[in-house]
Amino acid sequence: MPNFRRVFVENSCVFITVAINNRHRKLLTEHVTDLKLAFKTVQSQIQFEVHAIVIMPDHFHMIIRPRCVSDYPKIVSLIKINFTKSLPKKIRSELSNEVSKSKTKKRESGVWQRRFYEHTIRNESDLNHLTDYIHYNPVKHGLVEKPAEWQYSSFKRFVEKGFYDSNWCDFTELKDYH
Repeated sequence: MPNFRRVFVENSCVFITVAINNRHRKLLTEHVTDLKLAFKTVQSQIQFEVHAIVIMPDHFHMIIRPRCVSDYPKIVSLIKINFTKSLPKKIRSELSNEVSKSKTKKRESGVWQRRFYEHTIRNESDLNHLTDYIHYNPVKHGLVEKPAEWQYSSFKRFVEKGFYDSNWCDFTELKDYH
């Protein structure tokens, strides 16, 4: 069994990707209110700031700055637990029927993938690149034509603060030139 080691650099931001088990479902956007409530519940227990976020149908990306950086695995775990508990029993039951025997043995739900991706952000360039990645993600996945059209992200907050123009990455004008 692999021995995962996480890097904990105090006062740093962490880029995190968390995916649901069945990537063909639109579970997160269909139950986005429950996911937002799960975040709020966890923020009331563990202090962390969400720098940027995008909620996709089957995964979410976020950049967070926990008060104590070693808390981020617990933050992810609690978000997953709170969201899973908030789902209707029928959906939880359906998802549990889809899981492998090894997950059932470990009493894991069928909602989330076991692991999550994390990356410690080392400098401002890295932070800016990953913030752009988060906000461009719905376009990359073909869900919208420009980031401003996706309602489940922090993009509009960044526009309000002046970090982006509302037409950032709007390539529709370029299509006329081809």
